Amino acid sequence: MKRIIGTMGMLLITALLLAHTLGAASPETEYTRTFDLDGCTFSSFGRNAYWSLEPGTESEFEGEDDGEEVALLITVLEDQKLVSFRTSTGALRRVQTRVIEEREWVDGELVEVSRNFFARCTQTNDIYYFGEAVDIFEDGEVSHAGAWLAGQNGAMPGIIMPGTFLLGSRYFQEVAAGVALDRAEHTAEGLAVDTEAGNFKGCVEVTETTPLDPGSESVKVYCPGVGLVMDGDLELVDIVEGDGD
Repeated sequence: MKRIIGTMGMLLITALLLAHTLGAASPETEYTRTFDLDGCTFSSFGRNAYWSLEPGTESEFEGEDDGEEVALLITVLEDQKLVSFRTSTGALRRVQTRVIEEREWVDGELVEVSRNFFARCTQTNDIYYFGEAVDIFEDGEVSHAGAWLAGQNGAMPGIIMPGTFLLGSRYFQEVAAGVALDRAEHTAEGLAVDTEAGNFKGCVEVTETTPLDPGSESVKVYCPGVGLVMDGDLELVDIVEGDGD
């Protein structure tokens, strides 16, 4: 789930801890990276205000990046993936996750396909991120850079979208040392956004960074009941709603 591109104005706000997790941000990182995984009953179905796990949901994005035409298609698949890992207490968890596929084209050429694994904590409505399989196509070669999976090589789940949006919250979305360490900060709320897909209100802004690429930044905007509507320079042009629970 990576698009470290684009810039938008970022509000300078004192970070708040996630109120609905028991994890704590260390003074060194100021980003929460441990979460109450033992206290969650996970489901591969459902949604929260800004993220859907409902199969059939499909979002199309278009835009430009450095003068190139970029298209992105995000689809919530019927597919599921079982992910096994141990929590910080040593408890073995086996979680059935939902697969969300992303396909990205640059100037009409397919450049990346990723299959991302998510599940919802039913107690908090937080959407957790458990890993991704990646295919990057370049010069006739296929790379799997950035692929990771909770339970392998010390990797742990992160949160992709909390059930409650708290302005200033900072947390890791991916916890795979040396491979994938995307992290998020809630930088704005109450936004109104106009896109080809419609006019939306009550939207929120999330700014993503990673210590693996200092200085890089991706700004995303999510709207209630819709989900992602802006990803850097890409904007939502069409959305198909999926099935409910």
